[in-house]
Amino acid sequence: MTLILKTEGLNKVYRRGGIVRAQYVTALDDVNITVESDKPVVIAVVGESGSGKTTLAKTLLRLETPTSGRAIVYDEVVAGKGATPSKRAFLGLVQPIFQNPFEAFSRYRPVDAYLHETARRVAGMNDSAAEAAVAEALNSVGLSYDEIRGKYTGQFSGGELQRISVARALIPQPKLIVADEPVSMIDASRRMIIINLFKRLRDDAGRSFLYITHDLATAYYISDFIAVMNKGQVVEFGPAREVMNDPRHAYTQLLLDSIPTTKSRWRPRLVRAG
Repeated sequence: MTLILKTEGLNKVYRRGGIVRAQYVTALDDVNITVESDKPVVIAVVGESGSGKTTLAKTLLRLETPTSGRAIVYDEVVAGKGATPSKRAFLGLVQPIFQNPFEAFSRYRPVDAYLHETARRVAGMNDSAAEAAVAEALNSVGLSYDEIRGKYTGQFSGGELQRISVARALIPQPKLIVADEPVSMIDASRRMIIINLFKRLRDDAGRSFLYITHDLATAYYISDFIAVMNKGQVVEFGPAREVMNDPRHAYTQLLLDSIPTTKSRWRPRLVRAG
């Protein structure tokens, strides 16, 4: 079994205000998650706004420094005390996919320039190797090099641009991809393209994902494990099927109750003529 992800007593406390009237806000409160598997997995982190799920993602991406505790990805300490990988080594291990694909690229620069830059600077490839890696990554997400060459963000739909974001994340061949609400800014009719892409990349390309979402239904569809967060704490964690079929925490049950089902039918209200 491979240790894919482990957080040990992960805490993040923000300070607001001055010295006299300082306030402290706890975004992560003793977060402990352990995922071991003999194959790549999708780990969904579910919770409402302010639950701490995005802070967890930012901590794993080294965009936030934990107040205490540490995080381990594939046996490498990536955050907290004892973090070892250099910046390049870290980016070869963990890659991000952000919520809004239109903010992931500048509108003044062709998107393929970003893919080449990732191949050269992060993966350390020469120009010819970078060209091949970019083409291969685009092919993995169902796009061709000719479709994006020299084009800018305004020439793509949200779904296409998010697939380009996924291709960019694949170029360094990371072991874990952290996707923070990756479909929330995409048209509903296109969301399943990205969701199914993640599943295929897990199964065929051997990539693990940390999938941040507020939607428990898509989390169940895509994930192997689900962590439910509320007020900075992981209130429930386990295999997706167990969490969905046998929730142990009231907050998880509340999220489940909010999912529309076909078990009950809407009945029109009869109005009598007065």
